[in-house]
Formats: sequence, structure tokens, C-alpha cells
Amino acid sequence: MKTDLHIHTFYSDGVYSPEKIVDTAIDVGLQAIALTDHDNILSYQVAKDYMKKANLEDKLEVIQGIEVNTLYKNYEVHILGYFMNTEDNDFKDLLKTQQQARIKQTKEIIALLSKKEGIKIKFEDIKKQVAEGGSIGRPHIAKAITNAGGTGSVIEAYAKYIHDDSPVYVPRKTVSPHDAVEVIYEAGGVPVIAHPHDIDIAEELIKDLMNYGLRGIEAYHRKHSPACVEYFSSMAERLGLIVTGGSDFHAPNIMNGQVILGKNFVPEWVYDQLIKEKKLIDMA
Repeated sequence: MKTDLHIHTFYSDGVYSPEKIVDTAIDVGLQAIALTDHDNILSYQVAKDYMKKANLEDKLEVIQGIEVNTLYKNYEVHILGYFMNTEDNDFKDLLKTQQQARIKQTKEIIALLSKKEGIKIKFEDIKKQVAEGGSIGRPHIAKAITNAGGTGSVIEAYAKYIHDDSPVYVPRKTVSPHDAVEVIYEAGGVPVIAHPHDIDIAEELIKDLMNYGLRGIEAYHRKHSPACVEYFSSMAERLGLIVTGGSDFHAPNIMNGQVILGKNFVPEWVYDQLIKEKKLIDMA
């Protein structure tokens, strides 16, 4: 099964609609995808409704997914979840907590930008960049700053204002990776640590998170070198965890216009491992 288990839509910081993701995935020959927007699950039903209406249900499998942004010891740790029961009360509370934290952070940054830098942007200028109910974040704030004339480019906005050491940046009061893993697992989902190469305490943290229900490591990722893939695949095997992977698609490559959806190599057995793990969780 040709899969891409890490994809974002315009319900978070991706640029494509769920419908366009479905069409693109089919065009590039994918057979299964997971929509993993940050801290919300709204794109899944939109994609499913579109596929039913367009008679595409036999062309592609869409997996319910999420990417939860968490903080741990000054590290930003992303936890992927697959196949959760989205009606689980603790899971719904987790999403509500995360969304409220995003809104609070954004409004505090807007106030500091106005007070310290004289850059006037409105909350609505940021909110309108995502689909209704979607997750706002740093990319949307950076774009709003640029649109308001505060900087000449989004890259400059990041460099000056949207980084941890900026005087106008406010950290988000987000959940811990332990909480995210536990909630996903208790909701019948498969929790996986995303792109662990970004975390230099990855092995120590992974072992700790296993006590809370962590079931996999995202070894295949577009930022992971072949050596990195091998390192985390070996770690997963040693610890009895599954391996997952995806493109972490947000937008077409700006430099050459090519879409990278599904382009990074994910072995076909990754899908089988994920399905098997879900069945084991359901049986537990």
C-alpha cells in the first residue's frame, strides 16, 4: 500500500483544501493517506464527504489523523495520532485546550507587536488565513505581519518576531507530550512521535513516552537522511515500536513548483504495521 501518513491542509498550516489533497494524492498514485493537521481533525470529514460525492471512495483510503503540538523541557515535541475515537471526551477536551491556547498566544503576540514594534494587526487578519475552526499558528502570524507592512517577507517576520527569543514572542501554554500520547492511546488511537530528529533527547523521551502508550516512531520523513531513517528504524525495532512515515506536506515546493506529496519514500509495509497496531490496541 503506497502511503503518506503526514499531511497538512488549510485547516492548519497547509495551503491545500482537503479536496485538493485527495485529488493530488490520487494523481501521484497514493493508495492511503492520513490527514494530520495541527491540533484539529476537521479536514477528515471534509475529505470523506468529497470522496463520497465525487465517487472516489474506491480510489483512496483516508485515515483519521492529527498532529498535537506539545512542549517538554523547552523542546517542541509533535505527537501524531491515528484512528482515534474522536468522540472520546478526553480527546475532545485536548483539542479544546489546544485551540484555546493558540488563540490566547496569538492575541498576546498581537498586543506586544502593537506596543513594542508599532505593528498593527487584527486577530481576524490571522484567523481568516485558515478554514473555519482551523488551527492558527506562527506561519499565519508571520504572514499577517508581512501583509501589514511590518516586514518585507514572511521569512523576515520569522527572523525578527516569530521565534522563541523575540521580545514580542509568547510561548504557547500547550499540553505535554505525555498527556497527548496518553489521551490518543486512551481514545483507541495509535500515538507516534513525529520527526524525532528535531529532538536531541529523542531516545530518552521515547522510552519515557512508552509508559504512557507511545506505539511508534516516524522514521521516514522528508527531513530525515538515510542514516537518520536507519537510526530511528533500528531504535523502533529495539524498543518494540512500529515505524511510520510521511512527507509532512504543507505546500508545493516554492523553488520549483513541484508537489512533494507522497514523494519521500515510505515502504509499503508501514501501512500494514499501522493497521496491525490499531487492531492490537482494540484487542487490549
